[in-house]
Amino acid sequence: MRVAVIGVGWYGFKPSVPELSFREMMFEAAVRAYSDANIDPRRDVDAFISCQEDFWEGVAISDEFAPEPIGGVLRPTMTITGDGLQCIGQAYAMIKTGAFETIVVEAHAKPSDILSIQEIYELALDPQLRVLNFGNPLFQAGLDAVAYMRRSGARREHLALVAYKNKNRGLLNPRASHAAPVRLEDIMESGTVIYPMSRYEIAEFTDVAINIVLASESKAKGYTDKPAWIDGVGWATELGSGAIEWHSWGRMPSMKLAAQMAYKQAGIESPLKQVDFAEVEDRFSYMELLTLEELGLGGLEGVPRLLESGYYDVKGGLPVNPSSGSLSLGASLEATGLSRLLEAILQLRGEAGGVQLSDARKAIVASWRGPPTYTSAVVIVSSS
Repeated sequence: MRVAVIGVGWYGFKPSVPELSFREMMFEAAVRAYSDANIDPRRDVDAFISCQEDFWEGVAISDEFAPEPIGGVLRPTMTITGDGLQCIGQAYAMIKTGAFETIVVEAHAKPSDILSIQEIYELALDPQLRVLNFGNPLFQAGLDAVAYMRRSGARREHLALVAYKNKNRGLLNPRASHAAPVRLEDIMESGTVIYPMSRYEIAEFTDVAINIVLASESKAKGYTDKPAWIDGVGWATELGSGAIEWHSWGRMPSMKLAAQMAYKQAGIESPLKQVDFAEVEDRFSYMELLTLEELGLGGLEGVPRLLESGYYDVKGGLPVNPSSGSLSLGASLEATGLSRLLEAILQLRGEAGGVQLSDARKAIVASWRGPPTYTSAVVIVSSS
């Protein structure tokens, strides 16, 4: 039995959405998704899953706010404190059991409302590091970037190339509120914010709510003639996540494990030959490169060399982040993974507008929450 995406909806994709609360944004995204899927959530949905985290919401037991705006009142509704792609994996597994036929997955972010976001990041650090009072709690991203560069041979220019590619691509995507017409030299000459990365190479925040409706194969055919099929999913967390003494610097073992799980389910043996594009994590520029390596998308030449050659450009052998990625669309906390999946689904349905690819049939979608929380998720999605 296959699992399909039969509807998508979103609201926001702006640095700030002052006119609505996060609950109202959830409602707006849900209404759009249910219209797209041609379903009534009170009648046609078996379960609802929300990806959110109390710290981001600023309230305890934030999942109590989930059922009402998404139509799940008095219905099976659960919360996963993780990235939206982890919710997709859970929904996929539930439908595969045969006990559920239609499941709604929701994730949202309203970082513009968070006054203490730096303190929240600090709480995620290894307890031994908190007492050292670092000026920027995301300094671990810089350490990871340097370790990756030393191991792989990637240079400062390669990180800048990622930002150059994604920032300029975003000018064609109406959802990319952080796009910019930047030159490579602008990025290289800009001062570092987290060494070795400049402000162009660190994604800014975006407010967004995303709702995705999944259904079993038999149900999907009754609702839509343009399904996107989930062929495989995988997720994993690095051993000792958050603890620096166990972290594999400059690597992402959880991404490799998640990819192996998803590839096995989808029957993918050579991802470079069997997929048409990839939507991957790039909230820091080095993350795109490291993710591609751990996904096995570097070939014999290696990721930095393929990047230089234009292989990952929209007209290259494997377009990477044709949507423009988080560097242009923005980092949206637990909704970041769903943002990547949303863009892949729109590509597969031929509805990506200015960033539409000419031949998009199968995609790899990957997310990881980034330092200091080393959890990864991978989804293989196709149009047929």
